Amino acid sequence: MNQEGMIIVAFATNDDCNIDAHFGSAKKFKIYEISKKEYKLSSTIEIETKDVDKTVSLLKDTDIVYFINIGATAAAKIINKGVFPIKYKEVVAIEEELEKLKSMLNTNPPPFIKKIIEKKAS
Repeated sequence: MNQEGMIIVAFATNDDCNIDAHFGSAKKFKIYEISKKEYKLSSTIEIETKDVDKTVSLLKDTDIVYFINIGATAAAKIINKGVFPIKYKEVVAIEEELEKLKSMLNTNPPPFIKKIIEKKAS
């Protein structure tokens, strides 16, 4: 799915269905490609060892990463890789967030998502 306006998003999850994990203790990250028309799971990154640098490196090709919480050092590292971090205070269904993102791409994306799309287009 290589469509204009597509974003790549990672969700920190322990149960495969929800954004329910702290960045540093997530068992896996579900990686989705999201466009105005559709979204699809592109891969799952299994986290074998708790190594922030390794996790950040594995997520370097994503545009946005969602999680329940993140430490300051990990947040700085993820931002330095050009990945936009989004923290939720409570558990949210991945499917629900995918629908929101798809809808947002079709309406008026916030400035940070517009920047991601413009960066990919250039």
